[in-house]
Amino acid sequence: VVQMRHNDVIHLVGIEIIEDEIGNQIKQETERQVFANEMSVGQAEYYNAATAGLRPSKIFEVYTFEYANERQLKHNGIKYRIIRTETRGEKTRITCERVAADG
Repeated sequence: VVQMRHNDVIHLVGIEIIEDEIGNQIKQETERQVFANEMSVGQAEYYNAATAGLRPSKIFEVYTFEYANERQLKHNGIKYRIIRTETRGEKTRITCERVAADG
């Protein structure tokens, strides 16, 4: 069995609902750092996603227990939207596309 080293650091971005001092509910982003393997986006994967109007730009593999259904992640300071996850036992593959800059 080949052990894959998780050499990349990603930040999984989740949303937490908190209440301020007067009881208003506010969405607050939370970030958790996890180690991951960056994988290449294969041609088939790219074209399959493109037909659905998605542009996969990165795939990361993380340990399944570390992924808590976050919808976004950051890698090297760039934010990505998670468009697909695939769990294979103790590993989960996260496919994501770059979030367009606000403007």
